[in-house]
Amino acid sequence: MKNLAVLFLLVLVFSCKEKSSVKEAQVIWHPYNDSLEIVANANHENTRMQYKLVQSKVLDKNDVFVPLYNEVSKISELDYEKWKPFVLEQDILTIQANIKDGNLSYENLVLFYLYRIYKYELNNETTLNTILALNKAILDQARKCDEALAENPDESRHPIYGMPILLKDNIDTYGMKTTAGAIAFMDNETDDAFIVERLKKNGALILGKVNLSEWAYFLCEGCPVGYSAVGGQTLNPYGRKIFETGGSSAGSGTSIAANYAVAAVGTETSGSILSPSSQNSVVGLKPTIGLLSRSGIVPISSTLDTPGPMTKNTIDNAILLSAMTGKDLSDIKSVDTFKNYIEAVSLPTSLQGKRFGAFKDLIESDTIYAATILHLQTLGATVVLFSPKQLELTGFLSILNIDMKNDLPNYIEQNVKNKNLVEVTSIEDVIAFNKKDSLTRIPYGQALFEGIVADTTSLASLKLIIADLEQKSRAYFDDVLERDNLDAILSINNYHSGYSAAAKYPALTVPMGYRATGEPVSLTFIAKQFEEDKLLQLGAAFENATKFRKMPKGYN
Repeated sequence: MKNLAVLFLLVLVFSCKEKSSVKEAQVIWHPYNDSLEIVANANHENTRMQYKLVQSKVLDKNDVFVPLYNEVSKISELDYEKWKPFVLEQDILTIQANIKDGNLSYENLVLFYLYRIYKYELNNETTLNTILALNKAILDQARKCDEALAENPDESRHPIYGMPILLKDNIDTYGMKTTAGAIAFMDNETDDAFIVERLKKNGALILGKVNLSEWAYFLCEGCPVGYSAVGGQTLNPYGRKIFETGGSSAGSGTSIAANYAVAAVGTETSGSILSPSSQNSVVGLKPTIGLLSRSGIVPISSTLDTPGPMTKNTIDNAILLSAMTGKDLSDIKSVDTFKNYIEAVSLPTSLQGKRFGAFKDLIESDTIYAATILHLQTLGATVVLFSPKQLELTGFLSILNIDMKNDLPNYIEQNVKNKNLVEVTSIEDVIAFNKKDSLTRIPYGQALFEGIVADTTSLASLKLIIADLEQKSRAYFDDVLERDNLDAILSINNYHSGYSAAAKYPALTVPMGYRATGEPVSLTFIAKQFEEDKLLQLGAAFENATKFRKMPKGYN
């Protein structure tokens, strides 16, 4: 296959030049001139896609891919094709069954995903600029999973056991840097975030870290989503340089759309899971604030931040969610609430008798949404059309500004282990650091960071803003949820993420189809606090009845 030409050429070099193999392995990727790509996008109708650069100016992909290159280069196309039907687009329970039946091993599973990552990410014509780091010990860890399974095949294990997971690069992970996409954090070494500890305790394998909108898209104003100074411009596999990736969890969405791992973890303050999940035709859950711990995650807002699962289907979403839950004493909002999310999705379910609220204006303006509403009714659901009262989220930006002004220094103090190499301790420090080399560090400026410093909202005023917006946003949904006894509100993509964020309500987005252009679009279910089990059940019923998700054509 053409995409493997470079990789196999290098394998040949390895076999013919054994003495110089170490030297040759140091260069398996070459930077390229992306000026033509930039010119080609200069007149894109979406101004946020008029890129100033595509390729990172600071990340050498050789540093990422060389350490595991020897192992991956041993995999043949025959191996890959043999494993493919047992892994590609399969859900976790099916993959686990295939491993138990001897069709593949945990080591094979990891190698399958690594093969795909090397195949597409080392080719400058297919790269999504999504992988920032790989776990150098991943294959040894997979082999230990195989050994444990062989020794105790009947032992009860969490379904996440042995599954390769990718993490957004604002989630602390021992042994890999946590950069938040920012050059100021390129050397940031940490211990594991609480949710990473939970994943590892349940047997998950951390495959690597993925790109994101720098500082979770709270740095520049009107800039491309999915861009970071560390990783460059993340690209959408359904249309590279054609469709936005969504953000800020861009790498989490694009990597799962392209089948680079079983699942990924993203984070959201307002739309940062829902947006990239929708744009990349994957299932994304923004949980209730506090269901998942936020400690060990580079923050925007301790009021609104949450991590969440991003997967190819609802059962995997439930499995990943359950593997991360747990009471974290270091997170004041962490709760001990747990439901059987896996069972909620696994039990037979339908949309018969379910009750939904649909926005009248979306029915009138979006043909796919309108068609979906009609389809739901044919499946036995009742849909109530409504037009909510206009609600301005006055003060919402100040929540983010003041929280980040305080939360980022706290994160640095509590989590950064090598403070001698991380020069910044505050937002002001980051601004000054970026100005030293603005072309490389902030090509799109840092207007939002400057706004943080300029915001003089007091902590007393902030408390009032948070309480006011929470009350008003809950009423925005509750008025119709309670009046018409609804199971959920139906939206599109991240259209109402600001309201659900302020209300601290969960939201689940599930593929709903594709525009005439091929751009993915999703149906988003919104419900009350800690009703994730209900959302997942509804999402699974919708997914099973429609099966809209298709793989991106260039990555099948």
